Amino acid sequence: MTSDTIRPFYALELLTKARALEAQGREICHLEIGEPGGKPAPRVLEAVKSCIEQPMGYTTAKGMLALRERLARYYKERHGVSVDPEHIMVTMGSSSGFILSFLAGFAPGARIAVTRPGYPAYLNILASLNFDVTEIAVNASNGWKLTAADIEAAYKQEPFAGLLLASPANPTGAVLERDELGAIIAVCDRLGIRFLSDEIYHGLNYAGTDTSALEISDRHIVINSFSKYYCMTGWRIGWLVMPDDLIRRAEIMAQSLFISASSVSQTAALAALDERAFYNEQREAYARSRLTLFDGLNQLGFGESKASDGAFYAYVDASPFTNDSMEFCMTMLEEAGVAATPGADFDRADGHKYVRFSYAGTPETVASALERMEQFLGRG
Repeated sequence: MTSDTIRPFYALELLTKARALEAQGREICHLEIGEPGGKPAPRVLEAVKSCIEQPMGYTTAKGMLALRERLARYYKERHGVSVDPEHIMVTMGSSSGFILSFLAGFAPGARIAVTRPGYPAYLNILASLNFDVTEIAVNASNGWKLTAADIEAAYKQEPFAGLLLASPANPTGAVLERDELGAIIAVCDRLGIRFLSDEIYHGLNYAGTDTSALEISDRHIVINSFSKYYCMTGWRIGWLVMPDDLIRRAEIMAQSLFISASSVSQTAALAALDERAFYNEQREAYARSRLTLFDGLNQLGFGESKASDGAFYAYVDASPFTNDSMEFCMTMLEEAGVAATPGADFDRADGHKYVRFSYAGTPETVASALERMEQFLGRG
């Protein structure tokens, strides 16, 4: 495909519709957006309160040195790798991290590969920046995982300069094992492809441990965020780890594009990194909701509803009920008060058959949504 089409972010479109129904007095079960139902750790909130009486001006474009040093320690503790704090840049969420990565890492109009299905903002950001896109299809038969062979075949058909890949993935929850990620990075190195590792769902893994691309190579780009595992979506705070040849260029761009990330959010993020015990308890709540949701979707008759290994999504085949998941989701919202995201958000070719449900909210929301869907689908 070419990058000349920018489409709505349907998860947010559904959220807007759901909020309008709530304004009319309706009670809605929100399973449409990947937003944690829990709050940040108490010490994070205490750190923010301490900001109120302090001047909170701009930081450097790279972010507070204390936060970058703590992030470097995070990589040593969690992944056993040494990262220079000068190679870390604090960003306004992962969204600005993607923008800086594309602009700093590639020539104008370069072609970037992404998976299909995949996070819809990838295509829209690339289109907004006038990059070209190659979509590489993944499927349920191998757990929605991209392979080195897939990359090689797509590159042979039409070469690309970069590959952006998430593990755990949105919308499928697919998680790459270390050897699988290593094989992907190896083929990228051999073909001269810049690899961008989207690691924003790290910490939300129910089947093993997360592997960072930094464990395998320091020549590529890592994008991460405090939004998901750390329950800080609205705080808009994330980070990049960049190699020698890109970090200065990204810093210069950030100086003019964003100046700096929020000083208050950076203070909160610094506190969050020391609260993993608290957030691991949140993950256990997602793990319980995960089993409840997938079991319920199976009983309702959705296809391909095998429990995902990571993130907090169920990407399921809705073709037993519809061939138009957009209409299906709108009708389910109107009639049952359950908000879910149509697969067209993640796959513009085959997404009409799929629906993504998020179990990031409370267990009570998941249970209530399943009861309503049972009635809506006539299974009750």
